[in-house]
Amino acid sequence: MAQQQLAFRNIYHSNDLRKGRYSQPGGIYLVTFVTQQRLQLFVDLRNARLVITCLMKSKSAETLCFVVMPDHVHWLLQLRPHGDLSAAVKGVKSASARLLNKKIKRRGSIWQKGFHDHALRREESVLSVARYIVANPLRAGLVRSLRNYPHWDAKWL
Repeated sequence: MAQQQLAFRNIYHSNDLRKGRYSQPGGIYLVTFVTQQRLQLFVDLRNARLVITCLMKSKSAETLCFVVMPDHVHWLLQLRPHGDLSAAVKGVKSASARLLNKKIKRRGSIWQKGFHDHALRREESVLSVARYIVANPLRAGLVRSLRNYPHWDAKWL
């Protein structure tokens, strides 16, 4: 019974994440998506690199900045002129799941359903948001210096 309630809450929460979502072509978004059961798949360098390759090859969005944490991804992106936010995230999650499942010889979902997004407003500094994103490994205590964390990049660096 408790497991059913948890499943219901996860489905309900996933649906809440989509409420009010709007894709503005050319818009800049901060997106976060998480591995299934928060599996720490990205402590492995090669697994993290697979996801990074998918972020960089997105057809719907230009990657401005990202950090791949052990169990989730923060992605600052700008939608292309005909890009759609849900399609961009779905494309990255789908491509990376296929590659990861093949590499680690597993089946099933790699990512939790849904994603969190935040559309940047005009008054928000893209550079400040990018700095916040790449500082995640520092705040999480994974490293003392970003030079020691290999899974991030920003267009401006």
